[in-house]
Amino acid sequence: MATLKKTNTYLFWLLQFLGWGGLISINIAAQIFLGSENGIQPLYFFFEGIVFVILGIGLTTWLRLYLKRINFIENQTRENYLKIFGLYAFIVLLFIVILLSLSALIFASIHEKILPISSDIIVVTSVNVSIYVFFWIVSYVAIKSIARMQRNKIDRLRLEASLKESQLNTLKGQLNPHFMFNSLNNIRGLMLEDVDKSREMLTRLSEMLRYSLNMNKVDAIQIAQELETVENYIALSKIQLEDRLHYEKEVDASLLQIKIPPMILQMLVENAIKHGISDQKKGGKIKLLVATNNEEIILQVNNTGSLKSTTDSTQIGVDNISKRLELLYGENATFTLKEVENEVQAVIKIPVS
Repeated sequence: MATLKKTNTYLFWLLQFLGWGGLISINIAAQIFLGSENGIQPLYFFFEGIVFVILGIGLTTWLRLYLKRINFIENQTRENYLKIFGLYAFIVLLFIVILLSLSALIFASIHEKILPISSDIIVVTSVNVSIYVFFWIVSYVAIKSIARMQRNKIDRLRLEASLKESQLNTLKGQLNPHFMFNSLNNIRGLMLEDVDKSREMLTRLSEMLRYSLNMNKVDAIQIAQELETVENYIALSKIQLEDRLHYEKEVDASLLQIKIPPMILQMLVENAIKHGISDQKKGGKIKLLVATNNEEIILQVNNTGSLKSTTDSTQIGVDNISKRLELLYGENATFTLKEVENEVQAVIKIPVS
């Protein structure tokens, strides 16, 4: 922030000297050309130009300080506009009086005679000074307003990025407790029935938790690694569901190194088991497909059953998947959940990166 402030100060003074200096340089050249015909010494125009530059820089710097003091860029109210107009009129008047007075003294010193200040000279000087100072105010306000809009845009983008990251971290944090809750309930149910199966489930659960904790630190994981945790989850679920759960997969081997959001396939499978297979006495089949249409990666999980809303489930996983895809890909990714021929199809399409 301090560096930016310093840069802005340097830029202001550079523009001040270039603006007023360039303006008077052109004016001096024109006046010398015209004045030489009237016997006016070029030295007079040179000193008059120095006075003009000093007055221009000094008075507009004073104006700038006042603009900053009333915070005009942030508060462009009617009252502040009236204040600026009043100061503008005063500065123009002061500029004209000092410029004409010092020009007369310089002229008398160089030419040893009084400068004839006619009404035409006063009018022309007044118009020129009024235009120059007005243009300075407009330019200053425009530059500062544009800089403010850009600064606000950057701040807004930073805030959006921060909120996005915060939301993603929150959603990741929701996935892990959801998975633990389901798994621990399974273990609790089997604890008194089969100790060996319970021990095996705890081992697989620890592997799953280690994966989920590590994945909580990253935003993308290879499909091959994600499939490993899906296999662990299926094996864990089969111990409980036994022959009620049938699992198949079709995976395009060329996509195994492609990265996708972590835990997203596992959540699809988890929801298919929890809201599909486990609700059916005879169980059913889950089929996992990973394919591509060259423009999108297609992640699909089919499960036996019907698509119905249940009052005892908040379907946290499904909601999280939708929110995560929206935060990561915007409108470029889609998630659909539909029923087709006694099967529920959950399909995620994400762009090929």
